[in-house]
Amino acid sequence: MLDSDLIQSEGLSLTEYTVLMNLSEAPERSLRMSELANYVSISVSGLTRVVERLERTGLVERVRSTADGRGQLARLTPAGLKCLKKAWPVHLESVRRHVMDHLQNVDLAAFADALAAIAQAEVGPPVRRRGR
Repeated sequence: MLDSDLIQSEGLSLTEYTVLMNLSEAPERSLRMSELANYVSISVSGLTRVVERLERTGLVERVRSTADGRGQLARLTPAGLKCLKKAWPVHLESVRRHVMDHLQNVDLAAFADALAAIAQAEVGPPVRRRGR
């Protein structure tokens, strides 16, 4: 559902969208590949394949870490940010249509708290968000 809406509209899978979203919210719009894999909840090798696809379309680039010179960072490109800004309303509408519209009698604040607790337990504290 969410995946097919993004693919049909923007040519992005939900996983690719999630990678772009996480990079957009990270300091300097870049994350270590291992850290990004944790946030996206896929293996590092799976993330490598996703990032390679995004690199081919110019949405993400990989660069050496300046901290230690060994690790690689995935960095959101200006084209990637532009694509994300275009895909974001599509994703939001898809979530509303496929999820939120079916929660009419649910306490949305309690639901949001439950989702936050699940996310916290799964990947740890969220990435420090950039001021907007």
